[in-house]
Amino acid sequence: MFSLSGKRIGIDLGTANTLVYLVGQGIVLNEPTVVAVTAEENRIVAVGAEAKEMLGRTPGNIVALRPLRDGVIADYTITETMLSYFIDKAAGKSRFFKPEVMVCIPSGITQVERRAVLDATMAAGAKIAYLIEESLAAAIGAKIPIAQAAGHMIVDTGGGSTEAAVISLGGVVVHNSVRAGGNKIDEAIANYTKKKFNLLVGERTAEEIKITIGNAFIEESKLSGKDSEIQKMEIRGRDTITGLPRTIHLTEVQVNEAINSVLITIVGAVKGVLEQTPPELASDIIDKGIVMSGGTSLIKNFDKLMTKLTGVPCHVAEDALLCVAKGTGVALENIELYKRSIAKK
Repeated sequence: MFSLSGKRIGIDLGTANTLVYLVGQGIVLNEPTVVAVTAEENRIVAVGAEAKEMLGRTPGNIVALRPLRDGVIADYTITETMLSYFIDKAAGKSRFFKPEVMVCIPSGITQVERRAVLDATMAAGAKIAYLIEESLAAAIGAKIPIAQAAGHMIVDTGGGSTEAAVISLGGVVVHNSVRAGGNKIDEAIANYTKKKFNLLVGERTAEEIKITIGNAFIEESKLSGKDSEIQKMEIRGRDTITGLPRTIHLTEVQVNEAINSVLITIVGAVKGVLEQTPPELASDIIDKGIVMSGGTSLIKNFDKLMTKLTGVPCHVAEDALLCVAKGTGVALENIELYKRSIAKK
């Protein structure tokens, strides 16, 4: 049946990646949240994957930057242009009707930061802008039955922030967020190689190390040196003393040492939520366990570390990276069902 309305788009606006869900089609875009602009006129040269290729490799007159920091808008104008680019790419530039757009936001952000997201979405070409909390969207995307009168806990760890929330009867009961996630882990790896090996590595190399040999929980056998299967990786960077290119070998044990403090901060946010959870819901969570979503939850053995430090069983959701975007799409398709939890403009 022909519908006289625009398309409906759900956007998981993340610090590291932006995912776009088109109602009726599913996820149509998954691009890095990076924009390349000219230094003088502030004119946008590239957005998304094309701009990420330029990170750390641009000439002096072009700057590749991330317009979101720690889950919130750091540069309003560039975020608006980037949203406009993503909406155009998903809905088509030559559209007769403006689309309805739903954007995810971290639970802990201020009213001013919420307003900035709504305004940027409207300015980017939306007919109606909706906001949904990230933890709620992640729970919907992870197929958690949030409408039940039972406690469910979701931990969504993205690039800029970590959201931990207990959900019951379709709403967030207790939540906590820390501005620590994948980007802080990348920074920790870069700082470690600089301090320990006098080697400077770029943002992209640090991310590659995290994905390839990042390990949140090293088994005793590996630590005692009995296990010869410790993963190693060849790293290239610039020597801070000689200024010349140099190659080193990094092991997963060293990477674990580098990222441990950031992981402990993330687990601390989860513990904070568990401490505030009403006893009835806490017993539900012990039964059902904690569900982890977001790209950072995919770090090897992160669920094991979380289980060990909280005493509550944890497991990573299916398609952890896509949970928030899928949940946003489902909420947009069933807006009446979730309208209590959605802000609108």
